[in-house]
Amino acid sequence: MPPLTVPELRSRWKPVKERLLARHPNHPTVVRMHRALSWYQRSEDAPDGQDADLVLLCQWIALNSFYGQWDTQRREPQPDWEGCRRFFHRLLRLDASGHIKAVLIDHRDLAMALLEDQYLSDYFWEDPTDRRASQSRKARYDARTWYDQEMWAMLLDRLLERVYLLRCQLAHGAATYGGKLNRQSLALCTQIMRPLLSAVLLVITDHGADEDWGVMCYPPLEEKGRSKSRPY
Repeated sequence: MPPLTVPELRSRWKPVKERLLARHPNHPTVVRMHRALSWYQRSEDAPDGQDADLVLLCQWIALNSFYGQWDTQRREPQPDWEGCRRFFHRLLRLDASGHIKAVLIDHRDLAMALLEDQYLSDYFWEDPTDRRASQSRKARYDARTWYDQEMWAMLLDRLLERVYLLRCQLAHGAATYGGKLNRQSLALCTQIMRPLLSAVLLVITDHGADEDWGVMCYPPLEEKGRSKSRPY
């Protein structure tokens, strides 16, 4: 089953959004979904196979719109990667319809290829040698066990770790925009993120709209003297 398009996701979300807004005019889950869909749409606007750097960044920002939380004690966003892991583990528990599981099953070959790419392995980059490259591909064989035993949380952790590595390379200037060296890795990451992101937004729409997703980072604020408007 192909991932739902952004217009299809918006249509499915609309009655849920209206219910939440009737409860609170600035419901945080509505704001999070509005932000997520805006970045997801931008990633989908790129022609197929083009501007993969921007596509991956937009896909991850859309995801970050939901897992990002504010640390009220330290008065700053909570640590990024651990927040992402907790978010996905929680989604798996909520996903009564099996949207995320279906993505992992339907895209097994893609997941295996991603786990075999040494350039997406933290372990490899600690000491980028042929020996480390060979050892970093061991995750592909571990993944067979994870699939057989339906260890979806472990599989998601390992896949997202690798996507997150490339996301960090791009966001922190450790890769060249449009560079030739990482095109294959980028293609794998964007291809797995597209159905996974769609599944995430489906889980929240179908099963997680009434959940408390934590204190939102940088909520929209009304400026003094400006008429109140709602972007969503």
